[in-house]
Amino acid sequence: MSSEMKTTALVLGATGGIGGAVARKLSARGWRIRALNRDALKASRSEPAFEWVQGDAMNAGDVLRAAEGVNLIIHAVNPPGYRNWETLVLPMLDNSIAAARTVGARIVLPGNVYNFGPDALPAPTEESPQHPLTKKGAVRVEMEKRLEAGSQAGVGAIILRAGDFFGPGATANSWFSSGLVTPGKPIGTIKNPGRRGIGHQWTYLPDMAETVAQLIDRAERLPSFAVYHMDGFWDADGMQMAEAIKRVAGGKAKIGRFPWWIVPLAAPFVPIMRELKEMRYLWKVPLRMSNAKLVGELGKEPQTPIDEAVSASLVALGCLPEQHRDAAVAFIGHSLQKAR
Repeated sequence: MSSEMKTTALVLGATGGIGGAVARKLSARGWRIRALNRDALKASRSEPAFEWVQGDAMNAGDVLRAAEGVNLIIHAVNPPGYRNWETLVLPMLDNSIAAARTVGARIVLPGNVYNFGPDALPAPTEESPQHPLTKKGAVRVEMEKRLEAGSQAGVGAIILRAGDFFGPGATANSWFSSGLVTPGKPIGTIKNPGRRGIGHQWTYLPDMAETVAQLIDRAERLPSFAVYHMDGFWDADGMQMAEAIKRVAGGKAKIGRFPWWIVPLAAPFVPIMRELKEMRYLWKVPLRMSNAKLVGELGKEPQTPIDEAVSASLVALGCLPEQHRDAAVAFIGHSLQKAR
C-alpha cells in the first residue's frame, strides 16, 4: 500500500503484545492509529500518540463507530484473561467483519499453529488440512473460515500464522514468560518445556509486526484472502532457546525441565494452566510451518538475531537489568569468538 494511500488503522487489542507491536510499527510507517479499549483513558497514558476510543470489541455498535473512516482493521483482541475464549472470540470477530464490510476496510488477523492437527505435521503449508485436536484450534479454524467467507463478500483479509510469541510486550501467558523464565526475577534455572531432539517454532513479536507491516504495504496486490506462514526462530533440537537465554543471562544459569506434572493439577483452578495443558502436544512433536510463500512475496522474512531478541525480551520482563545488557552482549561475543 503506497504512502499516499495510508490513512487510519483501527487496532483491536492495541494494549496486547501483538496488537501493540503492529500498531507501533504502522504508526512509524505513517498510519494514524485508532484503538478501541474498554478503558480508553488508562490506555492513552501508555500510548498517547494513538487515538483511543472508549468501547468493547464485544459490542458491534462500538466496533462500527470506531471503524468509521478507517481502511484497515487489525483484529488482535482476546477476552480478558483468556476467560471464556471459546464463546467470546467468534462474536468479536463477527463484529470486526461486519464493521469492515460497512466501511470498506481490510482485516488483518495474527494467526498461529493451533489450526493444525497431526495429519498436517511436521511441515504444514498454508494449504495443509486443518483438523485440530483442541477446542482452541477448532475456534481458530472457524475464525479463518469466517474471514474467507467475508473476503468472498468484499472484505479483504490478511492472515499471518506464526509460532509461540516472545519479546517485549508479549502476554503473561506466553511460554517464554510463563514457562522458561519467571518475570521480575534473575535467571537462575531455565525451565525448558521442550524435549531434547524435538524442534519448536518461536516468533519474536517485533519481527511479526514488521512482517505484517510489509504485507500491508503490498495489500493491493495480494489476494482478497491472503494467508502466510512465518518461520520465525526454529529451535531445531528443543534446546536452542534455553541455551540462548543462558548465554544472554551470563552463562551461569542452569537448564532444567518444566514441571509438567503440576499442570493437570492446577488446570481446574488456574486459567493459564488450562491453556498450557491443552497446548502441550506442540512440545511433543515437531511442527515447523513453511515460510516459502511468504518469502516468495517479501523476498525474505524479517528475522532479528536470536541473542538480540532474547536480550530485549529478558530486559522487558525484568529478568535482565538494563545496565547489564552490555555485559551480556560482551559475553555473547566472547563465546562466539571461542566457538570460532
